[in-house]
Amino acid sequence: MLIDKKTVDYVAGLSRIQLDESQTELMQTELGKILDYMKILQNVNTEGVEPLSHVFSMTNVTRPDEVTGHFKREHLLANAPDRTDEAFVVPKAVDV
Repeated sequence: MLIDKKTVDYVAGLSRIQLDESQTELMQTELGKILDYMKILQNVNTEGVEPLSHVFSMTNVTRPDEVTGHFKREHLLANAPDRTDEAFVVPKAVDV
């Protein structure tokens, strides 16, 4: 499938990347190949195939939350370069 330069420029803009002329031409070819392959996959008979999100039959292994011992606030703040009586002081990240 032929992808035009305008489409490549649009996708590059969405991706926040800059492409020079040779990269744009390469992406036209590469994106065309991807879309051609998607056409092949659309013709595959998937009737009776259960959808899945992962090819391995594994589940997320988590541990239960348990209340355990805790540290004293003074101990946690002991090596802080800048602090108040009860918290770390960090540089402002966002101006409102």
